[in-house]
Amino acid sequence: MATNGVLYLIPTLLGDSEPLEVLPMRVKKSIDMIDHYIVENEKSARAFIKRVLPSKKQPDLVMFTLNKFTEASEFARFLAPCREGKPVGILSEAGTPCIADPGAVIVEIAHREGIRVVPLVGPSSILLALMASGMNGQKFTFNGYLPVETGDRKKEIRKLEALARKGHTQIFMETPYRNQQMLDDLLFSCQNSTLLCLASNITASGESIVTKSIAEWKKEKVDPGRKPTVFLLM
Repeated sequence: MATNGVLYLIPTLLGDSEPLEVLPMRVKKSIDMIDHYIVENEKSARAFIKRVLPSKKQPDLVMFTLNKFTEASEFARFLAPCREGKPVGILSEAGTPCIADPGAVIVEIAHREGIRVVPLVGPSSILLALMASGMNGQKFTFNGYLPVETGDRKKEIRKLEALARKGHTQIFMETPYRNQQMLDDLLFSCQNSTLLCLASNITASGESIVTKSIAEWKKEKVDPGRKPTVFLLM
């Protein structure tokens, strides 16, 4: 019986950085040996692979698409190459696979089938923001995206602030075009002494990671723009 191949969790860039300024050499070596990938978007995945390893032969690559439209009945076949002893890579669209990113369902199947899972080191906007925020890295929660409707979002902000003020860092994200609405609701809802960190364009050009009290943020005319941003409260 053939030995199962390995499932590699491959991080990608968060912005316009040169790949080897952000990613370790092991990512490049893994891409060199892997021809089967599970990706969110085939076009951007191929572009990333070409950028990291221009010599990689694109016609040899087999891409399985995993996104919100993928039927659950398709998941198991994505690991077919592993069952034949070949390596497969889950390639994030931005940052680290399975962290605020698709892939966990495939990893779960791999564990059930005894397929070895290898996570590779790379940028995670959530962890990098926490590291640079000055907030509690011992107790923290990532809350994903908050409610879209303003009233519900303000209620959720107050709930998270109550936890944050006990020293339990609260981390969340927003779609870039709604950054300003999120900031406005934070400034309206939170107490002046609460700390807020805005971490934008992490590892990319124009990177900005700033922590201030709500009172201090209110004194400025802050334009978060439409940049990928992580918000942290404490």
